Amino acid sequence: MSNEQSSGFIAIVDDDRSVQIALQDLIESEGLSTLCFGSAEQFLDSDAPRKAVCLIADIRMPGMSGLELQTKLKAERCRIPIIFITAHGDAKMQTEAMRDGAIKFLAKPFDNTALLEAVHAALED
Repeated sequence: MSNEQSSGFIAIVDDDRSVQIALQDLIESEGLSTLCFGSAEQFLDSDAPRKAVCLIADIRMPGMSGLELQTKLKAERCRIPIIFITAHGDAKMQTEAMRDGAIKFLAKPFDNTALLEAVHAALED
């Protein structure tokens, strides 16, 4: 991991506070830093897009969706590795997300090990 990555954090964007807390606890148990956001707009309005080393985002949220967030970040040439999580995903959504550069697409409930493996893979890229 580069110095930039070791000083960065994993951004978690999900409108469900209980999901944010669960993900935060899981990721921080690995010794990694996190920062949570309740919406894509809140994430974009912060300096997090420039500082996050990985983004875990829900697909379906009020306002901007996770896929719309991915499109906006890509348009702004912000190359954060993205891991999508969703309870409402389908094959078309997954194909779109992966085609546009997501590193993982996990259906809720997902295996914690699979998520942590995806996070570590994102940090190694």
